[in-house]
This record gives sequence, C-alpha cells and structure tokens, in this order.
Amino acid sequence: MKSAIALVLGATGGIGGAVATRLHRDGYRVRALHRNAGVMQRRLPIFEWVQGDAMIANDVVTAAAGADVIVHAVNPPGYRNWGTMVLPMIDNTIAAAKRAGATILMPGTVYNYGPDSFPDVREDSPQNPVSVKGRIRVELERRLEIASTEGVRVLIVRAGDYFGPGAANNWFSQVVVKAGKPVTSITNPASPQTGHQWAYLPDVAETMARLLAVSDRLPTFARFHMDGFFDRDGIQLAAAIRRVVGKPDLPIKRFPWLLVRLSSPLVPMFRELLEMRYLWKQIVRLDNRALVDFLGEEPHTPIDHAVRATLEGLRCLPPAAGLVSPPERGRSVEGAMA
Repeated sequence: MKSAIALVLGATGGIGGAVATRLHRDGYRVRALHRNAGVMQRRLPIFEWVQGDAMIANDVVTAAAGADVIVHAVNPPGYRNWGTMVLPMIDNTIAAAKRAGATILMPGTVYNYGPDSFPDVREDSPQNPVSVKGRIRVELERRLEIASTEGVRVLIVRAGDYFGPGAANNWFSQVVVKAGKPVTSITNPASPQTGHQWAYLPDVAETMARLLAVSDRLPTFARFHMDGFFDRDGIQLAAAIRRVVGKPDLPIKRFPWLLVRLSSPLVPMFRELLEMRYLWKQIVRLDNRALVDFLGEEPHTPIDHAVRATLEGLRCLPPAAGLVSPPERGRSVEGAMA
C-alpha cells in the first residue's frame, strides 16, 4: 500500500519538527522544504528534504506534488518581517494544496484574539486583534476559510506558548530559563498572580496527528483549541522546574519589561516583544471543550515529565540516571502564543 505523503513547511522549527516526526511515526512519507536541503538530508535523513523556499510559489507547488497533507508551520524568524512574508507564504501553500488536493494542517496563534474575547477563548470567539501580527493572522485564517469553500480541507489547532525538547527560540528557552546553561534562576514574564497557558510540543503534535487521522469526519474548515498546561497563577511552571531541578528555593525573577520598553526605540526586537505584552498582563485561556468532545480527551504529558524532557533537550539538565524521558518527537523554534 502506498504511503501517504506529508509536505512540511517549517520542519526545522518547533511545531513543524514535532509534527513531521509524529507523522513519520504514523507511516507518512515526510517531505520537508528547506533552502539548504542537502545539509538537512545528512543531518536528519528520516525525512525527504526538498530544495526550495516557502516564499517561492513554484517551489511549494512542486514540492507538494502528490501530497495528501501540507503542514504549514513556517513563520519568519523571531518576530520580524511578518508584514511581508506571512501572507505570501500562506497563499503559496493554498495554491499548492489546490493543485495537489491536499489538506492544510496549521498551528494557530492567540494573536488573533483581543481582550474582548478574554479570559476564556473559544473557537468561535470574535477575532478583534490589538496587534499588527494579530491582524495578519486573522487575514491568514480568512484566506484559509475562503480556500475551504474552494475545495481545500483546512485543519487549525491553536495552543499556548510552546516548550519542548530542543526548543531554542521561545519564551521558555530564552526567558524562563536559558538554553545550554544550568538553571540557576527562573524568570517569569507574567504579571503577578496572572495565569498563562503553555503547550508541550509532543502533545500538540499528537493532537494534530489524531485529528488528521479522522479528518474525514471534520468540516472542510475545522478549528480546535488545546488547553495544554495552564499555569493558573504564573507560579506553577516555576514550581515544576524547581521540582525537576531539585532546588526548591531556586530564585524566581520578574522579567524586565521596563528595560525592554526603555530600550525599544533602539532595539527593534524589543518593540516586537512589547506588542505582545498584553498576553502576559491578563489571563488568556483557550477553551478545549470542542477538542475533548471530538477526540474524547486531549493528549497530555504530566508537567514534571514534560519539563524534565525539555530541560534535558535544552542541555540545561543532564539526563537523569535511571529515568527515561519520552522520545523527542520534534524540534522546536517558535511559540504560538507570545
């Protein structure tokens, strides 16, 4: 029997790598588009690396030939160039999906929603974003919804801030702890007593794979929200890190938002961070009832296990003797929430 084909855009990123690895385990033949395919083929030979650029329509269409699913998990690096790159890339994916007859599977963001939808955000909550990135993501999903009326099946799974083994460019690995360094303190970006939502990458990939496996039962345009790990008071994630590291008195520091604000005129990245601060100042929780109703459950790794696997993958913690962490189902780059 011929293997189903999944084209993954963003396979070197967090959710892209996690989903690619999960689909490969399900028996998919995974293609991964990359601008340096030869290097990646030697580095990660379980995938079929295809030379190309997600910004070039013909590259995406060619790579998607015969594909059953296109995983659109590509974003500009960091927070830069969204205005010029995000929408052209989704247009290329839509064109490729139409040509191949493929389903588009995409991770969603919380940027789409503004405070009028907080604190409990449902799939049908109004999307009135307060940031430039949010407006871009709303337009992106609008284009996908239009494509779904033109024969393209679309599945969007929205989750909180990503963390997981190997995640090197997100809030967890760059702010909460520092990748590649022993954990000597924990930094909390949230306002005091403010809950925040996190998503363990292998759990997100597992959820996507389960939904994709029964996509014939879904509407042509389907959206689901994950609960992930909800840190109810902004301290529970830090408590898990303390337990895993074995240091119950590990210092917890506040993130220097004032310094970021004062430096933002000189540092473009700080301006981008400030635009997302509203997601750390108030409770934002994605409502997962539709997902649980459909699947019967949401895949969930116990938080201490997830934190241990993440810290080991980030080289912040040596592998614990006698303990077996869950297999790394992907590599990570970008968070979904802030």
